[in-house]
Amino acid sequence: MASSRRRHHFFTHGRWLIPAITVASVFLLLFFFLSILAPSPNGNRIFLLTRRDSSGENDDAIEDSPLLVPAKEKVNNREMWSSRNSNLFYGCSDASNKFRKAQDITHPNRYLSIVTNGGLNQQRTGITDAVVAARVLNATLVVPKLDKSSYWKDSSIFSDIFDVDWFIKYLAKDVTVVKELPLRKGQIWLPYRMRVPRKCSDRCYIHRVLPVLKKKHAVQIMKFDYRLANSLDTDFQKLRCRVNYHALKFVDPILRMGEKLVQRMRMKSKHFIALHLRFEPDMLAFSGCYYGGGDKEREELGKIRKKWKTLPESHPDKARRHGRCPMTPEEVGLMLRSLGYGEDVHIYVASGEIYGGNETLTPLKALFPNFYTKYTLASKDELEPFSTFSSKLAALDFIVCDESDVFVSNNHGNMAKILAGRRRYFSHKPTIRPNGRKLFRVFLNKNYMSHKEFVYRINKYQKGFMGEPKEVSPTWGVFHENPYSCICEKVDNSTGGEVPNSTSRVETFTRVTNTDYDPDTPNDPEVDVLLSD
Repeated sequence: MASSRRRHHFFTHGRWLIPAITVASVFLLLFFFLSILAPSPNGNRIFLLTRRDSSGENDDAIEDSPLLVPAKEKVNNREMWSSRNSNLFYGCSDASNKFRKAQDITHPNRYLSIVTNGGLNQQRTGITDAVVAARVLNATLVVPKLDKSSYWKDSSIFSDIFDVDWFIKYLAKDVTVVKELPLRKGQIWLPYRMRVPRKCSDRCYIHRVLPVLKKKHAVQIMKFDYRLANSLDTDFQKLRCRVNYHALKFVDPILRMGEKLVQRMRMKSKHFIALHLRFEPDMLAFSGCYYGGGDKEREELGKIRKKWKTLPESHPDKARRHGRCPMTPEEVGLMLRSLGYGEDVHIYVASGEIYGGNETLTPLKALFPNFYTKYTLASKDELEPFSTFSSKLAALDFIVCDESDVFVSNNHGNMAKILAGRRRYFSHKPTIRPNGRKLFRVFLNKNYMSHKEFVYRINKYQKGFMGEPKEVSPTWGVFHENPYSCICEKVDNSTGGEVPNSTSRVETFTRVTNTDYDPDTPNDPEVDVLLSD
């Protein structure tokens, strides 16, 4: 009996065991065949990418990434190096017939002086807005004074950077400009100093500044950066464009050196990309972002961050999600390669001191071996006249970036904005603005997706961020970045005239809204100083 019960117990369990073994065998066979058919994950891999764990430790570990980086992409050259339908749009900044001549509206005893703030490009916005402010007040503008005391500590004056005679002559019909305040009763005339709120409208100037100007006759507005409203009447917006894109011309020594750098890039390649790379220690510390460097990074950047006593506690994850963290050099390189720019493309990098030095730049140089800066293109003697002036060095980078076939930036600072607007005005040259809010997740998970999926997502999220005509709405961003009032569309002769900011004929492209990208200027002046170049 006992033997019979044991046999019954054995066969009862065996009845369930046999199907389990069968199912397991099927899965093993299926896995075996799939592994034979599937391509090797390492078959086409070109670069080994550094992967850091979430804690930031083991930073030197190199891991074989599943991300495949192609040596070349078969992309139509026109799509890579020019914007589609850009020939249908052009910059248009002429004044309307209603815009009276300066000599007819300027009061003889009314002078406006301003002192700019920040680096070269932030100062450029201040100069542009100062001309418009003088026009609003029917005042004579004194040639703006450049900032010499803030973060950049540059002793340059206006005429060291910009052609002052050209500036005065070009704007003669719009605003009367003088180099200095006239003497008053034989004595140096010291203007009355005052401040205006940020983004002050034309009515704001009429109510706040004009009464003081009528009484004192000469007013100097301090820290003049973003002190004029973004939205103004069309004639004032067009005046902004005439100042920014025509009246502000660099002095000949800067122009000649900048042109040499451009020519040397052209001698190396028919096309080139210019990258404005902001990855300095101060920039990263201020952003409050974290890049996986562990305790060493936290300690180093934390010390620098303490310089700004008004800064709130940093939230790296939140800043990253909102697209406010500068992309790493490696991330910029991977984005460009995914957009179709192969390793044979020549790239000019405009940057200051890079946090982490050559080690940080190594992945970008691996992706783009044809890597140049002003220091590799020019000799030490050639750069000597500019080397101790941050604004002059920034001007050289500005020229090369402006003349490049494609411009890309890893940040949303003032230089990126100014150049984006300028390149829209002059033929919509391709200008790649990283969609930080969407791309951060792609880079966060790059080691866990296929090359095909990575490239697909990069291209998907960059639609509307490539500098195409009409990719952003007229209300998007700051005017210096999106000069919509100064962009006109060509029309058929049968219809006649020009169509500013029209959507009548040309296909409406994917548009970016303020919810996709945060283009607004920060409210803290120190932020602007740091982001100014």
